[in-house]
Amino acid sequence: MSVLIVTGTDTGVGKTVVTAAVAALARQRGSSVAVVKPAQTGVPAGRPGDVDEVIRLSGVTTTFELARHPAALSPAAAARATGAPPVSLSRAAELVAELAESNRLVLVEGTGGLLVRFDEDGATVADLARSIGAQLLVVVRAGAGTLNHTALTLEAMANRGLDLAGVVIGSWPAEPGPAERSNVADLEMLAARPLAGALAAGSGALDAAEFAAEARRGLAATLGGAFDPADFRRTLRLAR
Repeated sequence: MSVLIVTGTDTGVGKTVVTAAVAALARQRGSSVAVVKPAQTGVPAGRPGDVDEVIRLSGVTTTFELARHPAALSPAAAARATGAPPVSLSRAAELVAELAESNRLVLVEGTGGLLVRFDEDGATVADLARSIGAQLLVVVRAGAGTLNHTALTLEAMANRGLDLAGVVIGSWPAEPGPAERSNVADLEMLAARPLAGALAAGSGALDAAEFAAEARRGLAATLGGAFDPADFRRTLRLAR
């Protein structure tokens, strides 16, 4: 049994695509997989949300969305905007524990970044990870601004005694510029380990079969894929 929380340095960095990629590879290996989204924001009722994308891309259907708020705000602020009760991360922890008893892998996709508030008491994904002893997979941007955001996220994790599963670039451009290319070495230095993956930009628009192949190319062996960070650096002509 394994529980992995997918968080990010910000919103829109590719957490859903990375969650789907990890789920797709685990499913290919024959593992039972469950996916939990504690709070979906910015999507009206009746419209496909993040778990629907995970289902479409990975084929995993054991998914749970615990709360949905139409406002594109933090979960706490989005709930407050409509007078809805905030999602309970303690209930999320209980559900994850239950799912872990019958599934080889449980993936939890956060909302926004590591320290986004889920309720008025300030509960965050970091608190959830600590309460259930889960590792965190951090999804980051490729370009300008990512180094500061990544450093702050990793520092916050270290200060809370949280375990890093790896850093994945959520959307790697087909034609990386100087910032993207130089950021790779700096991201690895910040994480004190090689990248755990870099998924090609546009991966989320692929069909399930194409996506599974891209997931294998874009995620490292620790996540079930074939991504080789040393080869990746060589293609960018980066020394190590």
